[in-house]
Amino acid sequence: MPDRPSTPATRPPPRRASLSVDVVLLTPLGRRLTTLLVRTGDPRAKERWELPWDTMRAEETLEDTAARLARATLGAGPALIGQIGAFGNRRRHPSGAAVSVAFLGLVPAGAPAPVGGDTAWFPADEPPGLAPRVRAMLDGALAAVRTRLDREPIAFRLLPATFTLSQLQEIYEILLGRRLHKASFRRALHAAWLVEPTDEWRSEGRGRPAQLFRYAPRKRRGGRRGVRFDVLGG
Repeated sequence: MPDRPSTPATRPPPRRASLSVDVVLLTPLGRRLTTLLVRTGDPRAKERWELPWDTMRAEETLEDTAARLARATLGAGPALIGQIGAFGNRRRHPSGAAVSVAFLGLVPAGAPAPVGGDTAWFPADEPPGLAPRVRAMLDGALAAVRTRLDREPIAFRLLPATFTLSQLQEIYEILLGRRLHKASFRRALHAAWLVEPTDEWRSEGRGRPAQLFRYAPRKRRGGRRGVRFDVLGG
């Protein structure tokens, strides 16, 4: 069985730690970006929800701890996980740790969600009340996603191997938190040379079937491959 985090029934009140590792797990649900939160096990806590967190075990690196924590929380590893930074500045954290190292984990759309009363998905831009440092880490993860979106294949990590351009645009809109002009998006996508068509088609409602594409970036001079969102209308 996968190693799973302690539940409120077994987790003691937060212990004092010098450093915590926290994971911000994000996935699209409907047309919103959501984050996975864990119910706190401390009945004295002001905030009832927190990010999945733990301390490092012997011989673990920060990355090892984050990967273990993500697998334990989800039951499987995320599509992508990476460090976004260290947070402190005397902002309160459930562990009491002086410093927290935050990691971002992306979970593909449609992936099975954890079940049970100890974890739940919340809108990432409207979470329940969180401890100040926890909220800062969530906000930092959202900022990191939007900053890296035009130069890293973040959107493609949330999609199956083949997808329609409408599906891809919807993922970009969810991650950006705003609507994009369809024609402008497709022109920018074509200019970025990030996708290639397949021989497969899929029906999308009553209209004509839509062609499926795959992520297949082509090399180009200049080294930059990304969708220029600054030129896309809302």
